[in-house]
Amino acid sequence: MFISSAFAQTAPAAAADGGMMSSLTSMLPLVLMFVVLYFVMIRPQMKKQKEHRSMIDALAKGDEVATAGGLLGKVTQLSDGYMSLEISSGVEVQVQRSAVVQVLPKGTVK
Repeated sequence: MFISSAFAQTAPAAAADGGMMSSLTSMLPLVLMFVVLYFVMIRPQMKKQKEHRSMIDALAKGDEVATAGGLLGKVTQLSDGYMSLEISSGVEVQVQRSAVVQVLPKGTVK
């Protein structure tokens, strides 16, 4: 009785517009956190994986490498998933190609 009928009819429409805007502003921090997370963590990790994959694909016979287990040696044979690594004169071990962490400069392993 205190509210005019014109105001009462427009009140739900105004509340719906405000509610839509309110939900968008409440979602904004979540979206912003995801964007920051992508640029700080996900994107650099994907770049690192891509570089590691290209290093693994570029391995050649005679390269000197370091593995994740700490072995240093010279690549003697390559296959799709594995490679033979000469860690000492006459001692060869077979390791996964993905275990290679770093390709060393020539002459590092003696």
